[in-house]
Amino acid sequence: PPNERASMLKQRVITALVLLAILLPALFYPSPLPFTMVVLVLMGAAAWEWARLNGLGGGAAVAVGAVCVALCGATWALGGLVRGWPWLWSIGGGLWVLGSAWLLRAGVPGWPRVPAGLRLIAGVLALWMAWLAVVQARMVGINFLLSVLVLVWVADIFAYFAGRTFGLRFTRNKLAPAISPGKSWEGVWGGMAGVVVLAIAWVAADAATQAAVPSFYSRLAAKGWWLLLLGAVFMATMSVVGDLVESLIKRSAGVKDSSGLLPGHGGVLDRVDALLPTLPLAMMLSLFAAA
Repeated sequence: PPNERASMLKQRVITALVLLAILLPALFYPSPLPFTMVVLVLMGAAAWEWARLNGLGGGAAVAVGAVCVALCGATWALGGLVRGWPWLWSIGGGLWVLGSAWLLRAGVPGWPRVPAGLRLIAGVLALWMAWLAVVQARMVGINFLLSVLVLVWVADIFAYFAGRTFGLRFTRNKLAPAISPGKSWEGVWGGMAGVVVLAIAWVAADAATQAAVPSFYSRLAAKGWWLLLLGAVFMATMSVVGDLVESLIKRSAGVKDSSGLLPGHGGVLDRVDALLPTLPLAMMLSLFAAA
């Protein structure tokens, strides 16, 4: 009904404005401290959602959230934020690629076959790794961090409009109908094209403004344009993969959203699913480009 749609849109806008009012000042504050704290709270909430998606509730789910926050806090206290983690980004990135490939191949019925304990641990570690990656990206510089965040948003926006415009025009099959029926291959290609355009434009902008801190794309381009193009396509692909993996898990749990923490938007996991693989992979590719 029109009234219901208008109410939902109003909810989405209000929630988005509140989030921006919190995130933007924290992001642009001279010290990374406020941003680190805000993201820590979000990851704790996401870990609570993760526990609920995997059958835990009440105090047990809160405990999982607390464990995630404690793990991040211990890393912070022990100086992990200023330490290089090349092995972590390589292993974590590799596990994201291989693990998600297996999951998507196994489909929705494959998720319950993974032991519950392993699922919980993997989720908490993925959230911890994403927190560490986003905080270290902020410490590298705002230009670097924004270039990774905007990549995911552009991939999503271009995929949506390309899917709406060209969906099933060139292919007969949906991307993953049993997991996310709305996604098409045309949408994926549109998202990739959007990220490639973004990457080239950002490199040009960095050069024109003589950016003090190079973006993610400029770091890849410094190694060669071939790496920039391959990296942009790969990152756009993994953005879609992160989205599909969360959709698979929600479908297995029989829920539409990871929670109702963000009115009109679902849960925290619904907002950060594509960032979970792309953040550590961005750190991995940046280190490779610097080698």
